[in-house]
Amino acid sequence: MKLRKATRQKAKIRLGLSAVSGGGKTYSALLIAHGISGDWNKIAIIDSENSSADLYAHLGDFNVLPMTAPFTPEKYVEAIKECEKAGMEVIIVDSISHEWDGKGGCLEIVESLGGRYQDWAKVTPRHQSFIDAITQSTSHIITTVRRKQDYEMIKDNNGKLKVEKAGLKEVTREGFEYELTINLELDINHNATASKDRTGMFMNKPAFVPTEKTGELIHQWCEQGEEAFKVQPGSEWHERIQQCKTQKELVELYNKFKTDVDVNPILQQLISNRRNQINGKTLNAA
Repeated sequence: MKLRKATRQKAKIRLGLSAVSGGGKTYSALLIAHGISGDWNKIAIIDSENSSADLYAHLGDFNVLPMTAPFTPEKYVEAIKECEKAGMEVIIVDSISHEWDGKGGCLEIVESLGGRYQDWAKVTPRHQSFIDAITQSTSHIITTVRRKQDYEMIKDNNGKLKVEKAGLKEVTREGFEYELTINLELDINHNATASKDRTGMFMNKPAFVPTEKTGELIHQWCEQGEEAFKVQPGSEWHERIQQCKTQKELVELYNKFKTDVDVNPILQQLISNRRNQINGKTLNAA
């Protein structure tokens, strides 16, 4: 055991896409995957959605691993391992909802054991093995999950219970989002917003339609290990950006180093932060 300084290591992405039916989960996942890999032959989709992946065969020569019931955690783990053995760079798990709420999934397994609280002691480790297969994979992982209308019981002014809509809920075990690097929620028009984003590239940004460019940005972030992460305070790039006192100077800096900035989301974020700082100073001065 040895104490060391924190350093930015190269990473494998754990990206989640959630949407209601028709929200474009599979299509978006494939575009992002190709942006990450750049090679359709290195992309595999574990398809539990009735061969929905085949609808997008025109996009490229990607690989499909069809999955049918029962949707046990072990079956998903086996599928992920099979894709890793085949040398897949990006694995799309479409969708993880069946592992939880599908035929032979965790909820059905618990019911078959009697549906008692203590029965979860047998099922939770099996579900955790599925989570571990995702988080510990040597490949980039994109998961899709269904969203459905959630309801809750509340008391009205007369003390009577009534059912009210409580927004959309992901069909998987609560807390799965914690395992992800990025979680994007898609609306019916395929617009994505980030509910979680450790990269800082998508959080609190306007909704956008995912494309291959989205995957390219994610790939660049993943590849920026310690040797490429040269924008911390005191670095040359950090000083260049901080020396800009006006919007015009920021634009001039961008135009001068456009090639470097366009392929580096960390630099893009620093410039954006500096722009916000300048705007804040301008507003305060006014």
